[in-house]
Amino acid sequence: MARSARGASPKQRAHRGATTGRYMTAEQRGRYTRPVPKETRRSPRWFGVTVLLLLLAGVLLLVGDYLQFLPGATNSGYLIAGVLCMLAGFLMATRLH
Repeated sequence: MARSARGASPKQRAHRGATTGRYMTAEQRGRYTRPVPKETRRSPRWFGVTVLLLLLAGVLLLVGDYLQFLPGATNSGYLIAGVLCMLAGFLMATRLH
């Protein structure tokens, strides 16, 4: 296969397309994703309040069960509910903007 005077094979030149010999930006090459505008990334107000309420409810369930403030004897249902509330709060907090 013969090489051209510039050193690029015809296959390489065809790969470059219409921008041969010019600098291609990352966006033209398809390797750039524009950042999402900040006004698009806003979470609703209720989202943050829900995160805090879930975390607080989980802690209160765990502490209430430990100190036996909740109705009934020490129950594993309260522990599971408390851990699930805290887990849901932490997972929602990762999505908060």
